[in-house]
Amino acid sequence: MTAQELQKAVLRHLELSLGKDLAHATVYDIRMSLTLAVRDQVIAPWFESTRKTYAAQSKRVYYLSMEFLIGRLLEDAVNNLGLKQTAQEALDALGFDLTQVIADEPDAALGNGGLGRLAACFLDSMSTIGCPGMGYGIRYEHGLFRQSFHDGVQIEEPEDWLRQPHGWEFARPEAVERIGFGGTVEAHDGRMRWSPADAVLAKAHDTPIIGWQGQWANTLRLWGAEPIQAFDLEAFNRGDFVGAAEQEAFARTISRVLYPDDTNGEGKELRLKQEYFFTAASLRDILRRFLSEHDDLELLPQKVAIQLNDTHPAIAGPELIRILHDEHGLEFDHAMALARNTLSFTNHTLLPEALERWPQALMARVLPRHLQIIARIEEAFLAAQPESPVRILEDGDVRMGELSFIMAHRVNGVSALHTGLVKSTVFAQLHRTFPDRIVNQTNGVTPRRWVLGANPRLSALITDRIGPGWVDDLEQLGALEPHVEDAGFMADYAASKAGNKADLAAWIADTTGIAVDPAAMFDVQIKRIHEYKRQHLNILETIALWQDMRANPRAGWVPRVKIFGGKAAPGYVRAKEIIRLINDVARVINADPVTGDLLKVVYPANYNVSMAEKLIPASDLSEQISTAGKEASGTGNMKFALNGALTIGTLDGANVEIREHVGAENFFLFGMTAEEVVARREDPQHQAKAIAASPRLAGALKGIADGTFSDGDGARYAALLADLRGHDYFTICADFDSYWNCQRQVDAAFADPARWMRMAALNTARSGWFSSDRTIRGYMADVWDITPLI
Repeated sequence: MTAQELQKAVLRHLELSLGKDLAHATVYDIRMSLTLAVRDQVIAPWFESTRKTYAAQSKRVYYLSMEFLIGRLLEDAVNNLGLKQTAQEALDALGFDLTQVIADEPDAALGNGGLGRLAACFLDSMSTIGCPGMGYGIRYEHGLFRQSFHDGVQIEEPEDWLRQPHGWEFARPEAVERIGFGGTVEAHDGRMRWSPADAVLAKAHDTPIIGWQGQWANTLRLWGAEPIQAFDLEAFNRGDFVGAAEQEAFARTISRVLYPDDTNGEGKELRLKQEYFFTAASLRDILRRFLSEHDDLELLPQKVAIQLNDTHPAIAGPELIRILHDEHGLEFDHAMALARNTLSFTNHTLLPEALERWPQALMARVLPRHLQIIARIEEAFLAAQPESPVRILEDGDVRMGELSFIMAHRVNGVSALHTGLVKSTVFAQLHRTFPDRIVNQTNGVTPRRWVLGANPRLSALITDRIGPGWVDDLEQLGALEPHVEDAGFMADYAASKAGNKADLAAWIADTTGIAVDPAAMFDVQIKRIHEYKRQHLNILETIALWQDMRANPRAGWVPRVKIFGGKAAPGYVRAKEIIRLINDVARVINADPVTGDLLKVVYPANYNVSMAEKLIPASDLSEQISTAGKEASGTGNMKFALNGALTIGTLDGANVEIREHVGAENFFLFGMTAEEVVARREDPQHQAKAIAASPRLAGALKGIADGTFSDGDGARYAALLADLRGHDYFTICADFDSYWNCQRQVDAAFADPARWMRMAALNTARSGWFSSDRTIRGYMADVWDITPLI
């Protein structure tokens, strides 16, 4: 497509789709017109991919996930179709800037963090490789929430990304499923019949996901909830205006918010309904598609692979059995075997609280038939394994992790370390029973989004040196390694990083009002706020560093900009305390004239994919400092390494594999191992001993307790301090000195620019293994048993 052709297409959509002429067009109008013009180019490969799949009678992969953190799609599509330069020329001729137009697109509020971004990377890779498949999720009206800060405190506001039309989706009014809740279960003609008391409609909205060079496109199908009856006219005419819209309000509640606060009973019930809503709608859609091609349900595992992304869609096992047994008449054990051979499960956590458990009383009220089926699944499991101590129904709860494992033919961890810990901890008993069921598929990230799109300076340099093949074969980055010895290449590499840092400094000043020096070290921790991710270890070291700088400001310190980003779940009190502490510390440090040129703390609100695309290419240091044994994998760590940020981290998650690939000498390692953490916790005084042995840690804690960062209010962080001094499950205190000493090694390396840049370039050259293309090929071979169609 030429620039002139694209320009004509934009103008056509501007007039016919937007009802505007160029003289009155806004950036929004041009962005929507360009979106529709580019979307037109996606339709042909999208349709052709579907036709090829049907013609080949190929097996399909269906990826069920509560989150798809897809971010902005326009730049993805423009890059994957090879239209970046064409689009720039077309918009230049119309008097608009492509960068500004792309930035106008709202981030789709369909996820929270790594789980959802991984799902988005997987969709991109499946389309790039030609793996026939679909993603299934919920079309959230407001997603997680829009984060702002008031006096340092996180404020949650509704995300309004759908206030504008979503230019990438196609509504499918014909693809509607009726989803029931509650009611009764009765035997009828030898079968159990579930009669739900309430129901909503699940309406499909499809987004095409185009792969690299436009060779293949798959579909992301998101379900929106709508009422069976939109409006009760009789109630309205009686003057009961609220009651007239009650069914609509109930339905919209289901697809309104991602992860409603489940610290109360109503929130728990809504979350369970959400999980069943999208899982049940997806399974019915999958079976409809399967039965349109095949009339033998025995073929289901040969033609359908359903991947459960974490425990959120764990109800898929009982629901698939219910459909096969109750509706199609298969014997229960046969239905269970077919379901198991069709389902696989990705475990993302070692945290017990993250393996969902639902009260049996709640399950009986919302999904009574499914609770019966779960009991039969457990009964069948125990009949086959009478010595097993594993229970799905335990202490009045339904344990969704155990249910997911038992109902899957493959269970995968997401890094080598995590997979080993899954075998030895959370699913140790089940692993002994099924020693071949757990496999490892280390996560990856798409280079199209996270290098080509996010870092055009570095991308251009890589392509100039080794050609364009790296974009869909990331391990070609290894060919960069000899160039690390070339002074010209290293100068260009350093210049690309400097340019990114200058851009970020300008954005920080514009967004937060804080002036930062691009020559300082940009030290970045961006991820969901959680105690195990240890943002409070980072801010404690920041306090200690500030205290040392104030005591001796002429000691030759390396200037730093500490950048944080991330949200805390609305009901997670401790995480919200950590956010407030970071903001309080930032307020004090940033106003200190003594350290003003040495240390800044920046925490931009409302971290999302688009912000990550600004921060990661400009980062010097990547903070991956979770308590060893708690992080499943991480994917931010991979994005940072690819973009030439050096990692300071523990031996946790994929940090282990990153260190192996980039070289131990190019990775800043600190802290205890997972085994050492477990052993340390056995000493009830481990935190007190660590504080007593570390004057810097004691001084940082005292600064918080004295109210230095809280306007003299020494009680503000009393609960956080009490936990650190009295329990400290996540071993902040025990790892503090190791972290501090490692940060001083970071300082020494950064003070030698040639050494630092060489380490950074080797990180880029040696991180090609961390492509989601490689991960998807692993799933296709080891989990899904499917071959690509291109």
